[in-house]
Amino acid sequence: MTAADPDTGLLAPGWARSPAAAATGDGAYLTALLDAEAALTRVQAALGLAPAEAATAVTEAADARHFDVASIAERARGGGNPVIPLVADLTRAVGEEYGPYVHRGATSQDIMDTATMLVAARALDLVLADLGRTERALARLAAEHRDTAMPGRTLTQHAVPTTFGLKAAGWRSLVLDARDRVTAVRDGLPAQLGGAAGTLAAFGAYGAEDAVSLPEAYARELGLRAPPLPWHTLRTPIADLAGCLAFTAGALGKVAVDVLTLSRTEIAEVAEGSGGGSSAMPHKSNPVRSTLIAAAARRAPQLAATLYGSLAAEDERPAGAWHAEWEPLRELLRLAGGAARDAVELAEGLRVGHDVMREHLDLTQGLIVSERLSAELAPVLGRARAKELLTRLASEGRPLAEAPELRDADLDPAHYTGSAGALTDRALERR
Repeated sequence: MTAADPDTGLLAPGWARSPAAAATGDGAYLTALLDAEAALTRVQAALGLAPAEAATAVTEAADARHFDVASIAERARGGGNPVIPLVADLTRAVGEEYGPYVHRGATSQDIMDTATMLVAARALDLVLADLGRTERALARLAAEHRDTAMPGRTLTQHAVPTTFGLKAAGWRSLVLDARDRVTAVRDGLPAQLGGAAGTLAAFGAYGAEDAVSLPEAYARELGLRAPPLPWHTLRTPIADLAGCLAFTAGALGKVAVDVLTLSRTEIAEVAEGSGGGSSAMPHKSNPVRSTLIAAAARRAPQLAATLYGSLAAEDERPAGAWHAEWEPLRELLRLAGGAARDAVELAEGLRVGHDVMREHLDLTQGLIVSERLSAELAPVLGRARAKELLTRLASEGRPLAEAPELRDADLDPAHYTGSAGALTDRALERR
């Protein structure tokens, strides 16, 4: 890579050097474009619309190592997309005899959309692998800390006790929700083949007796789903990708922001396994994995919004709507992929300070169980008097154990975690 290579991720440490970065780089896109072109010729050869030798020639020529991606990118400006210069280069590489069979019957958007689906499929496979590792690590944390009591916080304040196991089980539930959404979208990614205006007319002109069967055969050749219709301006696949990727970033972001809060110096209930250093303060161990995941979660919704905006694509082929998708979709794939990569390290290395959690349960000197005390005192004092008593004790700042009315009460917060253990067990049954 050169200093000017846009894929180095200098300003994107969240996805730099991640598996998703390699799967979505310019080289990966070039490979996918060539795969789409070669598959198109092979399918036409299989259906008798091109010589078998043409399929062999195009497939052999469609080797990304033999193409100058920078030159293609520069020349793409002339026609508005990279397929046009790529087809010219591939036709030249195939040679005079079989060059005419390159891209025959297709339009640029057929190849670009299909390549985008290939890139997405390959990137999502990597995301799914990392989500799997993350949920397994969170399952272990939830099981290990099923009964580790800690303060539950609402609106930033101590509320009632909960358990770290239930919190980790909740994180895992979100990761599984992301996994399920990504899996559904991954399994439904379609090939694109419609010709100039989505009618498959050119394939009929080249001799296809049943042009409608071509998209199915094309999809099968590429390992993608057969589309019911050409979707040049029916952008459901892109919207589905936007949704699952933004959700994935947000789901992982919930884990990250909880860790960021709980790892504050004055809280220190959890810590990343290996934090990042500071350029000026040697004592610091920053929660870098969580920071990068949280950054991805904040960026993803706006990128998804651009993709949803492209649903309003005019005519049979759009001007601008389709083109607006390419960069934000790639960035979403990278952000979700990078966040999933970092989530593995975060979950597998997370350190839990159960002793600190126990100390924090006692910070309010028993008030964290005021809900239970209120319920127990109501039959004796009446609901209003019970609330008044507890409110007064709280305002005085005295330990509740010193109040004569509470002399025999159970003030141990660890004994008031409700059904947290049972809920954790239930959550861990999900596969």
